[in-house]
Amino acid sequence: MVRLQLLRQFLPHTFLKEAQAQGYYTMLVDSENAYNPEFAEHLGIDPTKLAYSTPETLEECFQVIEDTILAIRETDKDTPIVVAYDSIAVSPSKAEYEAENYEAHNMQGAIRAKSTGACLRKINPLMRKHKVAFVMINQIRHKTGVMYGSPDTMAAGGKALEYYLGVNLKCISNNKSDLIKNEHKNAIGIQGKVRNTKNKCSIPFRECEFELLFNEGLSPYTGVLKQLEAEGLVIRSGAWYTVKESGKKFQSKEFETLLLDPLEQGFSDLRKFFGV
Repeated sequence: MVRLQLLRQFLPHTFLKEAQAQGYYTMLVDSENAYNPEFAEHLGIDPTKLAYSTPETLEECFQVIEDTILAIRETDKDTPIVVAYDSIAVSPSKAEYEAENYEAHNMQGAIRAKSTGACLRKINPLMRKHKVAFVMINQIRHKTGVMYGSPDTMAAGGKALEYYLGVNLKCISNNKSDLIKNEHKNAIGIQGKVRNTKNKCSIPFRECEFELLFNEGLSPYTGVLKQLEAEGLVIRSGAWYTVKESGKKFQSKEFETLLLDPLEQGFSDLRKFFGV
């Protein structure tokens, strides 16, 4: 299970698009009612191959996920399933949803955390057994009155959510300084970092850069050049880079174009490395 904060619409779409490209089953649980089929198709998702549901409560979200997994496994035992839940922070608990008014009380947070823990305990055994990747989106909120330390807190889930996660990713970006602008100074995207705070599958506590264009989605090549340098496949000297095997020199702004150009022989070794 993976939790992501921020960039809530694009990140699940990226996972679902890649899953569909591999022939996997895909499902989107949309408690925010933010799904747009036309825009999703523009980003590369086939809406006809996407199981879509808009449950009203937290408990119903987990129940529809479980029912869908079991329904798929009745006819197909092996094909992986990718489920995106956007977002657990928005889904009210059954107790909240059935309340007669909108007045909050001190126990609502505890009741919600208890419900989340119960749902996670029930659905967790299904993940590995049925080859399911479960991507959950959460949000960052700020606690009031914090004088020292970070005021950031998770919007939902309590401690149970952090316990059950296999991978925890936190997206960090400044809405002003990290804007990507075109030649007319219009904002066309945003950049930032993804910080891994928990990882049961690989090495934790690493960071990588991301670049998100609003009309295209996440760029698959942002941060790659820095990683190639760390791996020793390219050598940097000032503003210039050199491919170690071929000796081809280039600048960072040329990297993606040269990497994707099949006629550029100097990048053939890097293309093999990425499977391009």
